[in-house]
This record gives sequence, structure tokens and C-alpha cells, in this order.
Amino acid sequence: MITLKYLAKQLNVSVSTVSKALSDSDEIGKDTIEKVKKLAKELNYQPNKVALSLKQSQTKTIGVIIPNILNRFFARALFGIQNEATKLGYSIITCVTNEQLDKEEESISILSNGSVDGFILAVSEETLVSSSNQHIKALINKNIPLVMFDRNLSNVDCNKVMIDDFKTAYDLTKMLIENGRTSFAFISTIEDLNVGKLRRMGFENALNEHNHLNLKDLILIIDNDKDYQVQIKTLLSNNNLDAVISADNITGTIAVNVAHSIGYHIPKDVSIIGFTDEQVSNLSVPKLSYVNQNAETIGENALKMIIDNLKDKDAGIRHRTLKIPVNIVHKETT
Repeated sequence: MITLKYLAKQLNVSVSTVSKALSDSDEIGKDTIEKVKKLAKELNYQPNKVALSLKQSQTKTIGVIIPNILNRFFARALFGIQNEATKLGYSIITCVTNEQLDKEEESISILSNGSVDGFILAVSEETLVSSSNQHIKALINKNIPLVMFDRNLSNVDCNKVMIDDFKTAYDLTKMLIENGRTSFAFISTIEDLNVGKLRRMGFENALNEHNHLNLKDLILIIDNDKDYQVQIKTLLSNNNLDAVISADNITGTIAVNVAHSIGYHIPKDVSIIGFTDEQVSNLSVPKLSYVNQNAETIGENALKMIIDNLKDKDAGIRHRTLKIPVNIVHKETT
């Protein structure tokens, strides 16, 4: 194994000089820095991260816990976290809970033994349903920095990064009302999650504010183990709808394909919009209009927030919630 001591011996300089040269210290001349880095590269020198973390009381590693790697939102947020971590000289360790509370508890327990400097967390569905927070509060009590993103617990006081789900759904519904739509359906597979509840509440609030227009509305809550397509087809076949809002990543696309198959002219007869992204939008015919939640931006900001917290320990006391702006991408269904 190539060490700092070995490099120093080969170059006939001190270990301190080698260490400072590899860190681009102003105390070391340019020529020396170039010689040290050239030899380190030729010999494939790798710094001992364990020794370095013990010396600096930092691992330069962040633990990232997400509920579902197959969900495109979390995959894109993770991409943003990873990119920003690389820019700032940090590594990440990612754990996937598969929506299970016990896996979330286990991940936090394993990583909070000194393996990471802080955590970025989107809580699991089981955690939200049970409102369990002891494992997270234990983390906070250890003064380990924590940032929650997207899914979060309102009864846990920590830094958070998210979109304004209530306002976004409210604005979507209001936009459709102003466009002359009068018969609405709201479809969701995420009613158990805080983001799903907030989107439904935003939808209902916008309709209630326009009750003088005698608007009609239907809410379809679908269990994850049910056949989405059958329920959406029943909804669209049995009701004369002219506006559909999908609260989740996939039912908007299904609604477009089903509506098209049973004879709806889109968007003339019905406007359909969902919370998803460009790639999923392209899976429907016609292409689904959608709310771009800017998942990568959420991930980038969660990483920046945790690093700010590590640099300024007092920042952890001044908890804040950062709300990332969204944008509506009008494709072929609105």
C-alpha cells in the first residue's frame, strides 16, 4: 500500500510537504505540488479515509436514505445529491428502505455509529402511516445533522427541503377552473403520504373557493395493490369529466391512455395533468402535461443544506424549510 511516508521518501521531502502538496496548500510551491501529484498518480496513491476522518473528526460522507429507488422522483433526487456531493468533495452512502419502518431504523442505526457526518432522509410509507419518530429524534438528540426532503414528519423539528404540495395542487385546479373546466376528478395512489394529503387538500380548497360556479368533483383513492387501469376506466366511463388531476407519478399517464381508448378527445373534451416528469409524460398518447417537481434541484439543495449545517454547527439549531419552486410543463393534454 502506497503511503504518504513512501511518497515523501521517493521525493526526498517531508511527509508534511507531501500532505500539504496533495491539498494544494499555499505553503508549497507549484513545482513541488506538480511533482507530488504526478508521483501519487503514477503509483495510484489512495488516501486512507479512516485515518483522515479520525484526524479531522469528519468522514466527508453523507448518509442518504430513500424509500424507493424505482420511483423516478427519488432516483432523480439521488442524482442531484450525488452530483452536488462530488462537487463539494463529499461521498454518499445510500440506503433504500423499500417503504419499511424497520429498514429505516436499521439504516440509521448502522450509519450513525460514525460512518457518516449527517443524514439526508425521505421517510418511508410505514413511518408516515405509523407517525413513528423515535429513531429520528434519537438521531437529533445525538446532534447528528439531518435534512428531510419531500416526505417528512411534521412532528420532527429539523431542516427540510420540499415543494409546496398544497399550493401546487391549488394552483393547478384554479388554472383548470379559469380555463372553463367544470367537472373534476382527482386521482391518487399516495393518500397515506403527507404529500398526497396536501395535494388533495389543495385541490379541494380551490374548488371550495369557487363553489358559486357549481363545479362537480370526484376523488378516486386507489390502493397500491389494486388494478389502477380498471378503476380509472370505470371512473372515466361512468362520469362526464372535463378535468383530471393525478397526484402521483403514474396514474396521470394511465388516465390519458384510458381516456383516449374510450373515445375522449384530449384536451378538447378533457384536460389531464399529473405530478411526474418528462420521461413518464412521453409514455402516454397524447403526451401528458405535468408538474415538474425539480427533483434534482431538491436533491442538490438538501446536500448543500447538510454541508452548511456541518460547517456551522449552530445552523442546526436554526431549522428552516426550503420550498423549491415547481413549473407546469404543458404538453398535449392541457
